[in-house]
Amino acid sequence: MQRYCFDILGVKIDAINLSLACEVIDYWIKTSRNAYICVAPVSTIVSCQEDAAYKEVINQADMVTPDGMPVVWLGRLKGHREVKRTYGPDLMLALCTNGLKKGYRHFLYGGTPETCIKLEDSLRERLPSIQIVGKYSPPFHTMLPQDQQEVVEMINQAKPDIVWVGLGSPKQDFWMKQNRGKLSVPVMIGVGAAFDFLSGMKQQAPRWMQRSGLEWLFRLGCEPRRLWKRYLIGNVKFVYFLIKDSLR
Repeated sequence: MQRYCFDILGVKIDAINLSLACEVIDYWIKTSRNAYICVAPVSTIVSCQEDAAYKEVINQADMVTPDGMPVVWLGRLKGHREVKRTYGPDLMLALCTNGLKKGYRHFLYGGTPETCIKLEDSLRERLPSIQIVGKYSPPFHTMLPQDQQEVVEMINQAKPDIVWVGLGSPKQDFWMKQNRGKLSVPVMIGVGAAFDFLSGMKQQAPRWMQRSGLEWLFRLGCEPRRLWKRYLIGNVKFVYFLIKDSLR
């Protein structure tokens, strides 16, 4: 399938929306693509300006979704009127729902053990016939090569169609890139905070705040100590990089 992208500060973003993303991913599952998908809010694009290795990981992904409204607005300014926010939690719910009739098998990788359990329970409550064939919450410390291989074998034996990766960026994106050649999985999707939101561990911003580009303000209010640097400093950096790029 033809891929259409737009560029923001050297980062390739797919000109897609939720329904189109689901259509493409369905095709990749049918054809056993062995793809990995990243979500790209403003914070990811800023991180790519400061880490060349991370930018390479993002640009080598098979799909990079416009996860934040500023990214969507910039895509539309570049002429891609079809672009809509393709948000990690929404993408996860849509694919889990659409995959019921197709018998898609899901594996959950990431989060804390409690989050993983609550996420599985939440998905089964919403979608009783969903096939969740495994879950794994990795330790916070660096895993030994032998332990990493055991996890790869566990996932391959479960034979999922989609591995949902909830490690947070950039960790989840590096993990998918490093393991693409080892996992016999059609699609890996890094969805970050979707594990926390869909499990009920954290509260999502109201839809009107999401649509108006103010979700960052809601999340900052909920977790100021953890997120102040990402949003207050990160958003200023994003504007600075855009101005600098336009002057160039």
